[in-house]
Amino acid sequence: MSNTKLQIYTDGACLGNPGPGGWAAIIIENGQERVFSGNDNMTTNNRMELLAIIKALESFNENLELIIYTDSKYVINGITSWIKNWEANSWKNSTKQPVKNVDLWKKLDMNAKKHNIEWIWVKGHSGNFFNEKVDEIARSQAQMLKSVK
Repeated sequence: MSNTKLQIYTDGACLGNPGPGGWAAIIIENGQERVFSGNDNMTTNNRMELLAIIKALESFNENLELIIYTDSKYVINGITSWIKNWEANSWKNSTKQPVKNVDLWKKLDMNAKKHNIEWIWVKGHSGNFFNEKVDEIARSQAQMLKSVK
C-alpha cells in the first residue's frame, strides 16, 4: 500500500425521483481502477448518491487516507456539517422533522469514521473524466431496471 491517498469518485442516478436508480464508485489506487456499481427498483437520487459512497467504503478492511469526489452537495453538506446536529438532535433536522435517509446516513457515518477522508465537491457534467464515468455507469445501472419492466 502506498502512502498516497486513494481517490474515490462516486455518483448516483435515478430515472424519476423516486424511480429506478443506480449508483457507481470508482476507486483509483496506484493507477488501477476498481469499479463498483448497483441498482435499486424504487429509490431516490439522494439514496443512490449515499449508497455509492457506502459501498466504496465497505470494500476496505483497513483504515485509509481517502479523497472522495462527489457532485452531490447533499452528501458533502450532510457528512461534513449537518450530521453533527442531526446526531445531537436524535436524527431530527432543523425543522424538527426526521432526517430523510437516516438508515444510510448512519451507515455512511459509521464507515467514514474508520478512515481519514477529504471530501471534495466536483461540479457535475462539467468535463471531469471520472465524474462523467461514474455518472454514465450509475445511469446505465438505473436504465437496466427500466428496460426490464
